[in-house]
Amino acid sequence: MASVLLTALRGQARRPMSVLALSYLAGSVPFSNLVAHQRASVDLRDVGTGTVSGSGLLEVAGFGPLAVAGLAEVAKGAVGPLLAGRDRPALAALASAAAVCGHNWSIWLGGAGGRGISPAIGALLVCHRPGAVTLLAGLSFRAVRATGLGGFLADVAVVPVLARTGGRPGAIIGAAVVIPMLTKRLLGNRPPTTRDLATYGARLVFDRDEWTRP
Repeated sequence: MASVLLTALRGQARRPMSVLALSYLAGSVPFSNLVAHQRASVDLRDVGTGTVSGSGLLEVAGFGPLAVAGLAEVAKGAVGPLLAGRDRPALAALASAAAVCGHNWSIWLGGAGGRGISPAIGALLVCHRPGAVTLLAGLSFRAVRATGLGGFLADVAVVPVLARTGGRPGAIIGAAVVIPMLTKRLLGNRPPTTRDLATYGARLVFDRDEWTRP
């Protein structure tokens, strides 16, 4: 009886709409914010630009909590593609996008969230690993305190890299994760005080509202 029930649940979880819903819900779990609240009694939405990210967690809680939360943030991005399976690449791409959207616009944070890098890495580790390596290279800019610029350069590079290494399917899943990531950079968690091209350009390139450091 238990094996029959388990088989039925697995079958339901493989349905396209279930895969997308589970991908979004997994992506929406704000591990960085949960760890920041537990270790430092801080809501990352109140820190800096309000981005719920590893950078904010590192600032308030240090590297150890960042490492734990970071692994969870990456793992949640892999849920959707694993449920979709390698035999359904289009669904895997949509599931990857859903996980990034869940992270960026979390229902548990009132629509706030991060920039999608960690769940995108998790999704691409399942589907197309060169894309994950590209995003990780962008994170290396943290060493020179230029995470925003590094993230932008990595986002821009993902689709060409995956088109070269994975052909059209690679380019599709690259676009699926990058579009919500770039969209979140533009929209942010708060509306800009000045709504002009310069401000949105700074958001896109540097993930802040000014071209020079405040």
